[in-house]
Amino acid sequence: MAAILSLHEAVKQFIQDGDTVALEGFTHLIPTAAGHEIIRQGKRDLTLVRMTPDLIYDQLIGAGCARKLIFSWGGNPGVGSLHRLRDAVEKQWPQPLEIEEHSHADLANAYVAGASGLPFAVLRAYAGSDLPKVNPLIKSVTCPFTGEVLAAVPSVRPDVTVIHAQKADRKGNVLLWGILGVQKEAALAAKRCIVTVEEIVDDLNAPMNACVLPTWALSAVCLVPGGAHPSYAHGYYERDNRFYQAWDPIARNRESFTAWIDTYIRGTADFNEFQAKLASTAEAAQ
Repeated sequence: MAAILSLHEAVKQFIQDGDTVALEGFTHLIPTAAGHEIIRQGKRDLTLVRMTPDLIYDQLIGAGCARKLIFSWGGNPGVGSLHRLRDAVEKQWPQPLEIEEHSHADLANAYVAGASGLPFAVLRAYAGSDLPKVNPLIKSVTCPFTGEVLAAVPSVRPDVTVIHAQKADRKGNVLLWGILGVQKEAALAAKRCIVTVEEIVDDLNAPMNACVLPTWALSAVCLVPGGAHPSYAHGYYERDNRFYQAWDPIARNRESFTAWIDTYIRGTADFNEFQAKLASTAEAAQ
């Protein structure tokens, strides 16, 4: 059953150096606050998994938390490259980063296979693609019924999945809605799962066909209002487009990146203090 914990305690208890960690969220509900806490606690040698790594993975990689990235697209959406990711791959700063690249369909199916307890996923894909040339884990299998040749990839079974959601009840059941991506599958594929939420309520009042993750499938629920910023949480706040734009010049330079991490993440006690410092800086600049 999921324990209701502080984010600091959940990361300390459930994420260990060397773990495979998936921080999932697609367009919205990106678990930014949890990523910051991983940096604060100095977790190291992590294998990070995500279909669409963006700013929080740029921060985790630049802060030296990652040794490997399993992904299917990476970038600052609507802006450009992830400069800390590129620096790690191209120039091994702050340390070398191994990459394992997949397609969206591939990685989504790999999560589904992991959630289903299967060793690999099968999909009709990669015809004409060069990805199998750079990723030896993309194999082929022949259907025993039709003789059709299909692609096969290892299932994704993280040690820990971290997601952000809108609500949890006091028993640790979680409700999320809007664009879901693969949060449900990533949560069910993992050995342990941490969920940060906007609020904890007495009753979820979940509508028909809503996505509810049961408490028995989760390890910890953490109350972190605003914890998806700068992405949005449907029904709570909008996407902070200015932050995505502002991140590009910060991340381009090692010194400006390190100063930002030291000031806003390592230099704050938690996500609430991070938000307050960010708001204070923005107000002073006006």
